Amino acid sequence: MRLHLHLLSDSTGETLENIAKAALAQYDDVETIRHFWPMVRTEGHLERILQEISQNPGLVLFTLVNSETRRNLEMRCRALGLPAVAPLDAVTGALSSLLGQQAKARPGRQHMLDAAYFARVDAIQFTIAHDDGLGAEDWEEADIVLAGVSRSSKTPTSIYLANRGYKTANIPIVVESPPPPVLFSLKRPMVVGLTTSADRLIQVRRNRLLSLNQAPETAYVDHEAVSREVAWARRMFADNGWPVIDVTRRSIEETAAAIIALVAERGES
Repeated sequence: MRLHLHLLSDSTGETLENIAKAALAQYDDVETIRHFWPMVRTEGHLERILQEISQNPGLVLFTLVNSETRRNLEMRCRALGLPAVAPLDAVTGALSSLLGQQAKARPGRQHMLDAAYFARVDAIQFTIAHDDGLGAEDWEEADIVLAGVSRSSKTPTSIYLANRGYKTANIPIVVESPPPPVLFSLKRPMVVGLTTSADRLIQVRRNRLLSLNQAPETAYVDHEAVSREVAWARRMFADNGWPVIDVTRRSIEETAAAIIALVAERGES
């Protein structure tokens, strides 16, 4: 099945993209042709988009706060016999009812340069500077420290957490090179151990070696050696009482969500 999907936003469109992605993930065998239209704020711009929609009819999703622009889009879509859906309307309607006030109707209001924005930028800078065991002297400043064997998704998970505003450091656990003592005396950060199955780890490592044009058969991917490595890391996590997350069947987003839940639980205790 083929679907033309038109996404119209008066801001960056990031929220709309995430909504569309989440909804489409529930359907199999759909070839989606995505038409992305951010920063739609003039009638002239909307008119050009409507011409494209009429030539490639499909589902129209929009986040537009200007009432006149919305009416024009909805009216034209009805004339074309196409569904036009504003996915945030139900949420803002419920909030308005509960809070007793109308939404401000300002495009891109969630992207304002407020304190949270600058905190997120600071978290990203910290995380990049403390990747793969770097900057151990600053780990006490982190919100989260991830520990795990090589290729256990520490770096991408750290970057994802940083984008959520958490200063995150990560360190590889290597049998031949134990971590610095500071790791075991941290007070402020939550240290989380990432683990995975030996079979999955070997597969990821072998793919990594092949991408680097290196020999795919070394101790780095030897099943017995990798099993010992994973077991050694697990013992370290257990000995220090660190929470452990098995990333074998988790996406980066799912792993990060589990870590954030641990942080929240710690803050409530």
